[in-house]
Amino acid sequence: MSVEPLVPDTDRPFDCFYVYPTVSRDLTGNSDMVAGQEELRVAHVQAARFRQHCRVFAPLYRQMTLTALRSSRAGEPFTGDRALAYADVERAWQNYLANDNDGRGVVLVGHSQGSGMIRRLLNEMTDPAERSLIVSAMPIGSTISRSDNDPAEGDFPWMPICTSAEESGCLVAYSSFRDTVPPPANSRYGRAGRAGEHVVCVNPAALLGDGGIANSIFSTSSTWSSSQEIEAWVAGKPIPTTQFVSVPGLISTRCVSRGDFTYLEVSVNADAGDPRTDDIAGDVVRDGSRVDSWGLHLVDMAVAMGDLVALTERQYLAWKAARD
Repeated sequence: MSVEPLVPDTDRPFDCFYVYPTVSRDLTGNSDMVAGQEELRVAHVQAARFRQHCRVFAPLYRQMTLTALRSSRAGEPFTGDRALAYADVERAWQNYLANDNDGRGVVLVGHSQGSGMIRRLLNEMTDPAERSLIVSAMPIGSTISRSDNDPAEGDFPWMPICTSAEESGCLVAYSSFRDTVPPPANSRYGRAGRAGEHVVCVNPAALLGDGGIANSIFSTSSTWSSSQEIEAWVAGKPIPTTQFVSVPGLISTRCVSRGDFTYLEVSVNADAGDPRTDDIAGDVVRDGSRVDSWGLHLVDMAVAMGDLVALTERQYLAWKAARD
C-alpha cells in the first residue's frame, strides 16, 4: 500500500456548488444553522475531493433532519419543512452568483436530499445567462426523471444527458445497487414517480472510457451510523491512517434497466487469491439486517468518486472551449 496525496491544482478556474444529504441529528424537523460534526463530516467525505480542480462552495441549510425521516418511517406525522430547506439553498445559490461567481463555470453537485435541492434549483432555472454558467449537474442518489416520449417533459429537460466526458452543460445522475441485490419492489430509488417517465442513469466510468471499471474512493471511517463497518481493507494489515482509500480495479459499474427500475449496478471484482478485501461497506443496516430498498445509497458517490472528480475537469475544458 502507498500514500497518494491529493494536490489541488494551482489554478482552479471553475467552481463546485455542493448540497449535502440528510445527515442532521438535530431533534427538530428541520436542522438549525449550526454545523454539527455530521454536516462537517459528510461535506469532507463527499465534497472535499472536488477541490482538486474546483473551488468548493458548500452552504449550510436548514435541511429536513434524520429525526423527521425516522419519525415518518415509524408512521408518525412528517415534521420536516422541505420549502424551508430549499429556500436556504436557493438563497445561498443567489448569494454565490452575486458575490462569488464572476462569470465562472460551476458544477452543481448534490446527494440524496441535497440532490433534491439541486433538482428543484434546475427545474426553476429559466434565465439563459444563468443556465450558461452550468458546466454540469451531478444530482447523485436521487430520482431524476425524463419523459419516455416528449423531450420537453420531465426534470429540467433543457439540460441534455451526458454521453461523453467532452460535453458540458449536461447531466450525470444515478442511484446505485449491488449486482447481487437489485432494487426490490419497494425500492426508494431507481423508479420514476410518474407514468410515462423513466429514471436517468449515467455511468461516470463509462463517460471516461474506463470500460466500466470505476475509480472508487472510500472513506476509512464511517460517515453513516446506519452502515456496517469494513473489517479490513487488506488482510493482516491495520486500517489505513489516511482518510480515504482507493481500490483500483475492485469495482465495476454499469447502468441497467430491469422492469420499472433503472440504476447503476455495482459489481465487486473479488479475488480470493489476494489479501485485499472482497467486499465493500455501504448497505443500510437496521437492527442487524440489511435494508435492500436503500441499495448502496450510503456510498453512491464513493463508488465513482474518482470518476466524478475527473469528469469535472474534462467538462470544464469543454465548457471553456465552447465559450472561447
